Amino acid sequence: MEALFYEGNHSFTLKTIEKQPLQAGEVRLKVAYVGVCGTDVHIYHGKMDARVKIPQVIGHEVSGIIDEIAEDVSDWEVGEKVTVRPLNPGQEVPADNGYRHIGQHLKFIGIDSPGGMQQYWNVPAFTLHRLPQNLSLSLGAMIEPLAVACHDVRLGELKSGENAVIIGGGPIGLLIALVARQKGANVLISEVNHSRIEFIQSLGFQTVNPIEEDLVKGVESFSDGAMADVVFEVSGVQAGVTAMTQLPKVRGRIVMVAIHSEPKAVDLFRFFWREIKLIGARVYEPEDFEEAISLASSGVLPLAEMITQISPLADAQQIFEIIDQNPAGMKYLLEIDD
Repeated sequence: MEALFYEGNHSFTLKTIEKQPLQAGEVRLKVAYVGVCGTDVHIYHGKMDARVKIPQVIGHEVSGIIDEIAEDVSDWEVGEKVTVRPLNPGQEVPADNGYRHIGQHLKFIGIDSPGGMQQYWNVPAFTLHRLPQNLSLSLGAMIEPLAVACHDVRLGELKSGENAVIIGGGPIGLLIALVARQKGANVLISEVNHSRIEFIQSLGFQTVNPIEEDLVKGVESFSDGAMADVVFEVSGVQAGVTAMTQLPKVRGRIVMVAIHSEPKAVDLFRFFWREIKLIGARVYEPEDFEEAISLASSGVLPLAEMITQISPLADAQQIFEIIDQNPAGMKYLLEIDD
């Protein structure tokens, strides 16, 4: 079988390897599609070389078909369509407070262990979620990022009729906007890339370009002066962190979605002055995957329109280079063939 290995230094190598033997509790998938995530791009840029065991197969936004099942695994059948919740929680400790999805010993499959950019992939059976027959395998590879959005919206306690402002209109920001709108919220997206703005507007969302107009005034106009009930910070840059405290109403909520690996300046006075709540949101839980699958299979979200390009696994190196050259793109999928 073929597998794509990250070799470090912005490079991938497609190799022919043997299928790995199944271990207890595992299922072998015949991988159909793998989405290229922002985390994969960070790996490509060498920012996670201390964590990834080079050379390593990466990728965690996966759809596939069950090819083989370990003898001790029940409740699954060969031929079933599935996606993978790529979290291996490890041993729970008291400080985890029962939330094993972000526990101290969590291992992220596809980063801390081999991922899905290969034709056959062995994963723990507990990571699997069934995909309905009416959902294509290409959209099945969108479930993992959509589950991120479902988790973020759920933790933000967003309600129908509330005003939601998303700072950053990339793939995750747009998915949050889609989930928020489906729940009945009024949604405004702050984005600086003109091509992305045009695409976002084509999906019926209002936008503000904070480089060209005052974001606070834009939110005031959008909300008739009420400001935001919930702000989702998805940009990952200082400008987004600066803006996020200016937008909520009294006792509004801010959901921190982006990964800020370095400390950034935050206007803490605003939290005191307006009694704002800050909520961290990381990855997802099983119910978020189930909600994402339900939304995707219902056809109410324009997920197919978010797919910028589908390419064979052999073209992966080129796809990562294209992503660097085309920041306006949304979701790139790798199609895995025998």
